[in-house]
Amino acid sequence: MNSLLLVFVPLLGAVLAAFWPDNRSRPLLLPAVGLFHVAVAFGLLLTPVDIPPGAWIGYDSLARAVLPVVSLLFLLCAFYGVAYLRIRSERPNRAFVALLLAVLGLISAGHQACHLGLLWITTEAITLMVVPLIHFNGTARAIEATWKFLLVGGTGIALSLLGSFCLGYASIYGGGQGDLTFTALIAQGAGLSRPWVLTAWVLLLIGYGTKMGLAPMHTWKPDAYGEAPGIIGAMLACGVTTVAFTAILRVRAVVTAAGEGRVADHSLLAIGLFSMAVAALFLLGTRDFKRMLAYSSIEQMGILCLGAGLGATGAWAALFHVWSNSLTKGALFLCAGNMRRAAGTSAVDQASGLARLAPRSSAMFVAGVFAATACPPFAPFFSELRVLRAAFATGHIGTATIFLGCLLLAFFGITRLAFAVVDGRPRSARKTDRKRLAETAGVIIPPLMLLGLSLWLGLATPTFLTSAWTAAVAQIFSPK
Repeated sequence: MNSLLLVFVPLLGAVLAAFWPDNRSRPLLLPAVGLFHVAVAFGLLLTPVDIPPGAWIGYDSLARAVLPVVSLLFLLCAFYGVAYLRIRSERPNRAFVALLLAVLGLISAGHQACHLGLLWITTEAITLMVVPLIHFNGTARAIEATWKFLLVGGTGIALSLLGSFCLGYASIYGGGQGDLTFTALIAQGAGLSRPWVLTAWVLLLIGYGTKMGLAPMHTWKPDAYGEAPGIIGAMLACGVTTVAFTAILRVRAVVTAAGEGRVADHSLLAIGLFSMAVAALFLLGTRDFKRMLAYSSIEQMGILCLGAGLGATGAWAALFHVWSNSLTKGALFLCAGNMRRAAGTSAVDQASGLARLAPRSSAMFVAGVFAATACPPFAPFFSELRVLRAAFATGHIGTATIFLGCLLLAFFGITRLAFAVVDGRPRSARKTDRKRLAETAGVIIPPLMLLGLSLWLGLATPTFLTSAWTAAVAQIFSPK
């Protein structure tokens, strides 16, 4: 199977959606493309293909380790999206469907990008495609969140472009040809100019770290996740951020080949712990359950960077955590969207008694909260445990201690807010003025399946996934 189908079929679907005449049937394109995408992504996961030397794009080991879970998440979000857009029938969905399909195609291209320039182009294109999706609700706060996403994200993209130029100059200054394919940069290795490599690493880490939402470049996340529809929040938190994370992993391999792997590891550990600490503090004070998910996402991105900075075993755990976080956090965003519609708000001061207004969504939300805070037997418990073990195994006792402290604070913050909105009695004004949310199968089954997959991944992690993560770690730490 040709991995380029993962890019071109969603883009073709986006064009088809843009010209599709029927507003009601157009959302069906989402699961149709999603089913095809999952079939191809998992087919390539089970049957690896060889990437020609010097290729700009290809389904290499790192793409195999991450892209299938994004594909799976999109498929379940697509089924949810059909029901969601029927509920929101008052708003046109042409741009929503077309742009969401375009985002899937660009995410696929970003994960498969084996050239630094192509990686930057796809990341910039994803940013532009996401902008209209964030302000789908059309409120003043949604427009404000959109501008913040565009300005902060645009700054990160600009820094990553400058970092790409610096890495290219490191190659030319070291006697190379300025070839920006990752295989060529790694092969040049010690011949790269170290000052320019370190400059490039700082710029690229900040640039792509902004897209991940790492602190202190996280300021766009609470507004964007708080105002965007739940399905868009899920794709942002668990799809778009993974492209930035794999970009950092690819650049880290180049920095290591240039002999500066120690600097890369220390910076990843520092920014990972800082992000976790900042997120934990905000989680203790936030009064909005959708913004809570944004701060939780900042914490999870910190865990990924922390794992990546702990060597091969830590990177393996980080790839495991990409899967566990994507499945769990995807369920939480979809449930939070249901709860937001039931309450008419996501602020804890106006939302309470959601166990009565949206009982099924609330029950899954509570289960997802325990899963996201690393309670067994869900997958995040096992992936975060592996990060902790990697910290102890590499002698980072202080790092492990701070890691556990941040997890504890985050647990208190998340559970405090979750039970505050689920428990109690519904506000009398909402009971009289609002119709009860109809929790149909279309908005309940997708998050339920995501939670089920998180449980399955934790209890019975399949061999084909562990093998894919092992191959990806070998590519990052022992490139040929």
